[in-house]
Amino acid sequence: MNILKVLVVNCGSSSVKYTLFEMENEKKIAWGIVECIGLPEACYRRQTIDTAGRRDYVKVTNHIEALELIIKNLLDKKVGSITNKNEIAVVGHRVAHGGIKFSKSVLVTEKVKEDLKEYFTLAPLHNPANYAGIVAIEKMLPEIPSVLVFDTAFHQTMPDYAYMYAIPYEYYERDHIRKYGFHGPSHSYVSQRAAAILDKPLSELKLITVHLGNGSSVAAIEKGKVVDTSMGFTPLQGVVMGTRCGDIDPAIITYILNTYPHQYKNSDALNSFMNKKSGLFGVSGLSADIRTIVEAIKAGNRRAKLAFEMLCYSVKKYISAYYGVLNGVDGLVFTAGIGENSPLVREKICVNLQTLGIEMDLERNNTLSNGEGLVSVPTSKVKIMVIPTNEELMIARESKACLYGRQ
Repeated sequence: MNILKVLVVNCGSSSVKYTLFEMENEKKIAWGIVECIGLPEACYRRQTIDTAGRRDYVKVTNHIEALELIIKNLLDKKVGSITNKNEIAVVGHRVAHGGIKFSKSVLVTEKVKEDLKEYFTLAPLHNPANYAGIVAIEKMLPEIPSVLVFDTAFHQTMPDYAYMYAIPYEYYERDHIRKYGFHGPSHSYVSQRAAAILDKPLSELKLITVHLGNGSSVAAIEKGKVVDTSMGFTPLQGVVMGTRCGDIDPAIITYILNTYPHQYKNSDALNSFMNKKSGLFGVSGLSADIRTIVEAIKAGNRRAKLAFEMLCYSVKKYISAYYGVLNGVDGLVFTAGIGENSPLVREKICVNLQTLGIEMDLERNNTLSNGEGLVSVPTSKVKIMVIPTNEELMIARESKACLYGRQ
C-alpha cells in the first residue's frame, strides 16, 4: 500500500531541519538537521524510526548541498526511509513572514516566489533562508509540489484594532505596516492539544498560549481564533527573548542613532543591536541560553538574575493583559524549549496570579519533565498545561490539506 508521505523542511540562516511523516497515522519516520552550513564545524545529525541517532561532520557550503545530503540519506538503501523520490507526495516549507498577501498556506508557483521576496526585509533573519530552501527543493525534487506554511497565517483572525499601529494610516495602506504575529503552527498545535486535554471543543475555550524559546511569543485565543499576540510587524516585538529586546520605547532607537552615529550608520547595525545583541544575552552579558542563566544565578550572578526576572515579568504582563482581553481564561499553555523544560521559569511567571485563578501545583510543575500534562492545582480555575509543541506536524497537516483541499 502506498502511504502518503510529507517532507517538512525548515531552513534557518545556517541550518536545514527536516522531518518525514507518514500521514496515515501522522507518524514521523525520519528526522534530522544539517547545522553550521558553510562553516568548518558543519555537522549532520539524523535519526529514523528504525535506526539510532547519528552525527557526522560534513562539508556543505549552501542550502542546496545540505538538502542534497538529506535526500541522499533518505534514499539510502541501508538506512533510508524511501525507495524513490516520488514517495514524497508534497514538501511543506516553514516560512516566517507571509505579510499581507499570504493569510493561509499556498502551493508554490513562480508568482508566489516573487511575492515572497517582498517580505525579505520584514524577517531578514528568516525569510531569505526559507526562500533558499524552496529553491533548493525545486532543484532536488522538481516533480514534487511544495507548500508554504506561514508563521503569520494563524494570527490573521486578529481584529483591526489589535493589529493596527497608531502611526499615520497611509503607512498601513501603502506599506502594510501592521501586527502580523509569529509561531503560528506552534500556537495552533498546542491550542488543539489543550482542547483535547480539557476534553472540550476548541470552539468553547479561551486560551493563552505561551511559546517560550530563543524567540518567544504569547497568544490570546478565543474559540480557536487568535484575538491578539505579542509579536508584531516582525518577530522582534513582545516579551524579552534570547537575543531580542522585545518591547522597548521606540525613542530609544533615535536616541542611540543620535548618540552613536558612527557605530550605528545603517539599518543592519540597528537590526543586529535589537535582534542579536539584546534580550537575555544583552542584559546578562553571558548567554541567550536560559540554562546558562539559571546556573549563573546559582553562582550569585546579579545580571543573570536580572535577565531572568525581566523575561518572566514580561511574560507575566502579557498573560495578565490577555486575561483581561479575553474576559477570563480556561487554560494557560506553556510550550517550546523553555516553556517545556524550565519549571523555574514557569513557576516565576505564575507566582502571584492567584487573583486571576491561576494556581500552580509546584510539585507537579517540578516533576513534569519532557512530557505533557497539567501543572495546576485541582481547584485552579485556569488549568495550567505544559504541552510539547509539534510545529512540524502542523506543517505536514497544512501541506496535505493544501495539496488535496485547496488547489
